[in-house]
Amino acid sequence: MANRLINETSPYLLQHAENPVDWYAWGEEALGRARDEDRPILLSIGYSACHWCHVMERESFENDDIAALMNDSFVNIKVDREERPDLDAVYMEAVQMMTGSGGWPMTVFLTPEGHPYYGGTYFPPEDRGGMPGFPRLLAAASQAYHTNKGEIDRVTRQLSEQMGRTSEMPRGFTPLTTEVMHNAYSQLATQFDHLNGGFGNAPKFPQPMTPEFLLRYNRHGFNARALEMVELTLQKMAYGGIYDQVGGGFHRYSTDAYWLVPHFEKMLYDNALLVRLYLHAWQVTGNPLYRRITEETLDYVLREMTDPAGGFYSAQDADSEGVEGKFFVWTPDELRPLLGDDADLVMGYYGVTERGNFEGENILNVTRPPEEYASQRGVSEDSLAQAITRARAILLDVREQRIHPLRDDKVLTSWNGLMLRSFAEAGAALGRPDYLDAARKNADFVLAAMRSADGRLLRTWRNGQAKLNGYLEDYACLADGLLSLHEATLEPRWLQEAVSVADDMALLFWDDAVGGFYDTGSDHEELVIRPRDVFDNAQPCGGSVASDVLLRLAVVTGSDDFSAKGATPLRAMQQLLGRAPSATGHWLGALDFYVSLPREIVIVGPSDDPAAAAMLQEVSARFMPNRVVVGVSDPANPPLQDSPLLEQRVMQEGLATAYVCENYACQLPVTDAAALAAQLDS
Repeated sequence: MANRLINETSPYLLQHAENPVDWYAWGEEALGRARDEDRPILLSIGYSACHWCHVMERESFENDDIAALMNDSFVNIKVDREERPDLDAVYMEAVQMMTGSGGWPMTVFLTPEGHPYYGGTYFPPEDRGGMPGFPRLLAAASQAYHTNKGEIDRVTRQLSEQMGRTSEMPRGFTPLTTEVMHNAYSQLATQFDHLNGGFGNAPKFPQPMTPEFLLRYNRHGFNARALEMVELTLQKMAYGGIYDQVGGGFHRYSTDAYWLVPHFEKMLYDNALLVRLYLHAWQVTGNPLYRRITEETLDYVLREMTDPAGGFYSAQDADSEGVEGKFFVWTPDELRPLLGDDADLVMGYYGVTERGNFEGENILNVTRPPEEYASQRGVSEDSLAQAITRARAILLDVREQRIHPLRDDKVLTSWNGLMLRSFAEAGAALGRPDYLDAARKNADFVLAAMRSADGRLLRTWRNGQAKLNGYLEDYACLADGLLSLHEATLEPRWLQEAVSVADDMALLFWDDAVGGFYDTGSDHEELVIRPRDVFDNAQPCGGSVASDVLLRLAVVTGSDDFSAKGATPLRAMQQLLGRAPSATGHWLGALDFYVSLPREIVIVGPSDDPAAAAMLQEVSARFMPNRVVVGVSDPANPPLQDSPLLEQRVMQEGLATAYVCENYACQLPVTDAAALAAQLDS
């Protein structure tokens, strides 16, 4: 019999709707019952692509005896961390303080008022490997609440006093300079894996914001080794098992140090950030490998992760048929009849052996660079490339007939904002109108379907239903994506919407008392603490995206308020940026923009004018992270009425015209792409 979760939209919650556990979603119904009956709360937080979440569900939440213990002693609440990042942040901090570590599934025991008094992550159904069995833990947590209220009060009071302090940053008054960037680079250089690329040891995460910073550092000419670090990392990932060699797109992370065996889930935010990184590396180097990875990943998103309405889905699971990675691996006996005459060449290229490299089967990975492998096999690089292209098409078609991993088809505003920017940038830089169309459709969808009647941005959408007030990251990432879409198309609407979203963000999330943004709006429900994450982890935190986009919009609008709200958090963060660059990669990009006196580029001309399009292409093809681009299709009706950047910006002699300003000085207006290119290269 279904429980209350059957009425939810989250695929993760719906997975638990048939559990014998009397689950509630987070809300007043559950919290009120806990208070009325003086029952402790068992809070379980996870997400749909989480392998160990599925394991704990099979072992415990589907077990009638364990479910009965949960129902008898607790009010049980299940939360999708992707829908409720606020709850995840609050209680993850508590679990880390209590246990020294965290992760998912997250299991937290709360008082009826929502204060945590014990927690952990995965628990087995019986005592195992030094971990207590879940039934024994349930009994102990229930008994402690009812028989030792004094100790519970002490623990919750102590935790409450400490929670939130990790995000407290003293106001900074020291001027922001490039010295912070030099300190960050020195830290990263000591952590770099010079054999395999990336940072640290296994498990190894892509950390795309860190190589993004290194590309910026290299652009300034500070140290050529920065680019070498980026290129080694990108090539190792592109040839490794972390990249889906058949279908495109990146898995979550590598379980080893050399990018071979991934955790097979695919997340939208990872792919959005990695697309941008590979695109920027192509702009810097011209290496066709980086362009191929960019396009294959975006094509994967269009093929498998895009709703017909225009939204981008959240994730694909690691498991299919209850087995991790089954969808993605191959055996020689499968491949030989499929590949025919190409079998030996292709299997050697992808490192396929009888023994396998993952539980007796093979994760496809490129063991040697194509030119080296072609030379070894005595074939031309063109012949090898043609064989690989044929093989990939065959294998993708065959793989489509397999049972697919579960797809989490909810649409999250912040993650869509990240992917919106990636499609917009790639569409403009690569001359791919289909990518620009996908970006426009996505922006139209989010603005139409994911706002309430009063204009409040919402967090999540699925099957026609949008709900939950948006968080700081939703506002910041959407504004960022909309601004990028304007820069990619010069269409005025997207700039106007970006400014409007940024205005609302400042109103809802900024707090003068802390000199920064909170993650939840001033209209949000009151939690144990008001969360404020300042670290860039798997995705940039809302605060770093907010600072970056506000600094860019300040150049366009001339808004002192945007400038102050963008720069003030950076001053508070600057010491942390130099000490912990791997956890502040996006902040470092915002800092680079702030201290670099960005280029201001205005292109004036009808949107269908080929000359204006050619000048935009000159801008879009270059890696110029510290610039803003504004398009004016009708000088008599500019996209922003009060922008100092647009004053006196008119067409010269009736021709599409570009204006380039930098360091408080403007160059002469130009009316053709070649002249603009010369200014940009100077």
